[in-house]
Amino acid sequence: MRLFVFGVGYSSKAIIEEVRDRFDWIGGTTRSAEKAGVLRENGIEPFIFDGETAGDGIADALSTATHVLVSIAPNEAGDPVLNRHGADIAAASPKWVGYLSTVGVYGNHDGAWVDETTACKPVSKRSVQRVAAEEAWLSFAERTSVPVQIFRLSGIYGPGRNTFENFKKGRARRLIKPGQVFNRIHVADIAGAVSIAMQSPKTRVFNVTDDQPAPPQDVVTYAAELLGVTPPPEVAFETADLTPMARSFYGENKRVSNQRVKDELGYTFRYPDYRIALNTLVQNYG
Repeated sequence: MRLFVFGVGYSSKAIIEEVRDRFDWIGGTTRSAEKAGVLRENGIEPFIFDGETAGDGIADALSTATHVLVSIAPNEAGDPVLNRHGADIAAASPKWVGYLSTVGVYGNHDGAWVDETTACKPVSKRSVQRVAAEEAWLSFAERTSVPVQIFRLSGIYGPGRNTFENFKKGRARRLIKPGQVFNRIHVADIAGAVSIAMQSPKTRVFNVTDDQPAPPQDVVTYAAELLGVTPPPEVAFETADLTPMARSFYGENKRVSNQRVKDELGYTFRYPDYRIALNTLVQNYG
């Protein structure tokens, strides 16, 4: 079997490592020649793809790909992969296409629970684009009979990308917005869930998220306890110095259910809540 990955980044790298032994060949895209060299060192044949034009050699690689993973964000023109290589994927008719999306497509639900049957009402521009991209991929699946699985991911963390890193860099903050909660997902559980879903290739949407939506300040406080340091002072959200993108995240308040992943895929989360994950991650920090 042959796997082609559009956008080899933090999450897709973890997925590649999870499923590497299943594939005879793995190829993936990056935007720069420098990063292409790193991919090659990691056993991934590199292809340059900027999202604006079809990448050299990608059509040929797709013609023999049995599985395609898409981890590239959409833009105002739509989904770059569908726009530039949708016809190539349709012609190849792979066994499986996976698309990494975001729980941001649900928008704001004032802290209520949402699941895959909940109507999407995106707030931010990037989430509106994600909904359009999801719809385009589902339409592609219906039109071509190629199974497409959409994975809606919550806040991603893991080795090298977590609250402890913020402490190390002096950027840890406890922002307080009453009633605000977020779900999170450890990158190992993204890899684990996608790996299992890949073995049941039917068009479906899955929330890949943890069991415990929680206020963001609780995570920072718990990390401080594990590090044995004083938590940073509380800062009111209204007066906090935030980028527009960071502030927009706080405009979406919801609790996201992962029950479908458990029921239909039989997946058991390795890190079902942030405490379990942080207890493991802290071992890498002194």
